[in-house]
Amino acid sequence: MADFSQNHLLGIRGLTGADVELIFETARGFKDIINRPIRKVPSLRDLTVANLFFENSTRTRLSFELAQKRLSADVVNFSAASSSVKKGETLADTVRNILAMKVDMVVMRHPHPGAAHYLSTKIDVPIINAGDGTHEHPTQALLDCFTLTERLGSLSGKKVCIFGDIRHSRVALSNVRCLQLLGAEVMVCGPATLIPKHFASLGVVVEHDMDRALEWCDVANVLRIQLERQGAEVPFFPSLEEYHQRFGLTKARLDRLSQPPIILHPGPMNRGVEIASEVADRSDAVILEQVENGVAVRMAVLYLLAGRLGGSED
Repeated sequence: MADFSQNHLLGIRGLTGADVELIFETARGFKDIINRPIRKVPSLRDLTVANLFFENSTRTRLSFELAQKRLSADVVNFSAASSSVKKGETLADTVRNILAMKVDMVVMRHPHPGAAHYLSTKIDVPIINAGDGTHEHPTQALLDCFTLTERLGSLSGKKVCIFGDIRHSRVALSNVRCLQLLGAEVMVCGPATLIPKHFASLGVVVEHDMDRALEWCDVANVLRIQLERQGAEVPFFPSLEEYHQRFGLTKARLDRLSQPPIILHPGPMNRGVEIASEVADRSDAVILEQVENGVAVRMAVLYLLAGRLGGSED
């Protein structure tokens, strides 16, 4: 089996197909472990992981922390709201001080695109990007694709449409790159104001009619409308009601299809905006499977990067 090729996980770019398959194979093993009565393994025993979250997070932070504890790592949680960052300390100095306490690995979410990459040039421990602004969120893309492979097997030739707020999402770019790496065809669909022009250059199909997109796709990955990132000065669409009418995933839309797609959503959901409650709770929605798989995939990434340290145990 090939070794993992990366010293960090900063984004999907740089990963090889073999890297992704290795993550998935490792995640399958860990998924078996977290579904047994004794859910912990000693793989990261004696290693310390720092979770540095400079933005609010619930699902991703809990998922990473649970993954770390399932691997028996020591965990340090850092909150920017109560840190010296508020006093003007730089990101690099903050992390250097944390590393002086003998931390072996860093998981970081930051509001500025490129923050994780910048940090990787300043410190010499593995860094996992848990989301950098509106840029990337690689572990979300990996768990989304892992979830799809469980349902569909190979993604080669499968048609996946990413719906919604592409402009303000850190999930969209990572998903496009990961899906393409695995051979899927990718479409993005939403209002023109919420799809950046450069997405057309990524080799994806751009569609503004939701019903046509649903007819085309095998998988619908529905993204949250991120009102907190949009600002109030220039609205990107007239109202939430109109958005739901034109781009909301509803039962009526799915009922018109001969073959409804598999439905994903990275959460948190705005029920009644981008997705109707009766759709979110359907049997062909794999939203809760994504949550479970997130722990296994993050365990796999932590384990494989720790192996690059030479500090993991079998």
